[in-house]
Amino acid sequence: MDLTEKLNDHFRDVQGGLFLNVSKADVGEVAGNFERMGGANMAWADMFYPDPSIPESVRKATEDAVAGGFPAHYTMPIGLLELRQELAKHIQKRTGLPIDPSRNVIVTPGSDAALMYAMMVFLNPGDEVLIPEPAYPSNFMNTKLLGGVPVPVPTYEEENYRISVDEMKKRVSPKTKMVVLTHPNNPTTVVYRRENLEELAKFIVAHDLILVCDQAFEDHVFDGIEFVSPCTLPGMWERTVTVCSMSKGYGLSGYRIGYLYAEDHLMDRYYGAAVNVLGAPCTASAFGAIAALKDESILPSYFERLARRRKLAFDMLSTIPGVQMKISESGILSWLNVSRLGTGAEVAAYLMEHARVMVNDGAQYGEHGRDHIRIVTACFAKDEDAAERFWWIREALIALAKEKGIAD
Repeated sequence: MDLTEKLNDHFRDVQGGLFLNVSKADVGEVAGNFERMGGANMAWADMFYPDPSIPESVRKATEDAVAGGFPAHYTMPIGLLELRQELAKHIQKRTGLPIDPSRNVIVTPGSDAALMYAMMVFLNPGDEVLIPEPAYPSNFMNTKLLGGVPVPVPTYEEENYRISVDEMKKRVSPKTKMVVLTHPNNPTTVVYRRENLEELAKFIVAHDLILVCDQAFEDHVFDGIEFVSPCTLPGMWERTVTVCSMSKGYGLSGYRIGYLYAEDHLMDRYYGAAVNVLGAPCTASAFGAIAALKDESILPSYFERLARRRKLAFDMLSTIPGVQMKISESGILSWLNVSRLGTGAEVAAYLMEHARVMVNDGAQYGEHGRDHIRIVTACFAKDEDAAERFWWIREALIALAKEKGIAD
């Protein structure tokens, strides 16, 4: 008996790699199998992966909590109060908004769960969601799994991926309910400028839409670029749900602590269904997250390391024949245009075979990423270990460029 015939339409075409080949690094056993064969995984957005990287303050707090025995128990489904208090301080410092830890913040088991939950409370079957792309793949997949209709809105490399309100206007319809934005952008690393976000905010207000803004990469923005949370713009607090993470900035991906914040009438719904959808975040991780937020040395230290690493990646990869690359504006990624060498899928496959490095095919991030690859340049704790993999990538792509007649 094949019960897959009874699957709902939203899951019918989803594949986990058990019967058909799946290339996406975070699906099924794809990355695990590659690593077991000796390959280097630079496709997971996980700072310093796979090296040990827990800050001392976080390690001690976690160990002390476990030694005390309490982590065997649940926290409240909305998250430990002390953690919400620290998050409220963190958000208020960033945004200037008066955040109430018992009315505006909820803790989730990672930001992926937060993103899905943020969208879930709004979408009915057939609702359309405008998604500027290239974009995080979950922006599309979550929409589909919730019965909505993803509507990609192109942004263009030659315009530094600026969000085009004109392109939005071409695609908005009576069925449009939401805009989902990844800011800073994953995969391009672009930080949307204030003027661009103000244009978007006016469009959202004019069409009475909801904004779900995924700010997982907000902790590290380079070159003095101003970071603006859209919820702080006129008319946007009441219609924005902001999703954040302890993974990308603090390097605590395995702790699975994310959070979202919003106006309290919306948050009341998130609080009400949390036990049914989220369960509760990991208790031991909550104590580690509290310590991380209190330790003001972590983010500046990581900022220095990541600024150094993105320059190292740029210096080694941007001069490869056939590659176009801008230095990253934020976070832990680099985004390379490889159109002269092949599609992103072809180049990613070539690197797996010839460099023993897994990177991301840009097509996973939308049609306008198909000629690109994404590399998690913050993988490996030591610069020299990362540089060695960059060198493998460089040598393989130079060889490919010679095959294509681009290099001598």
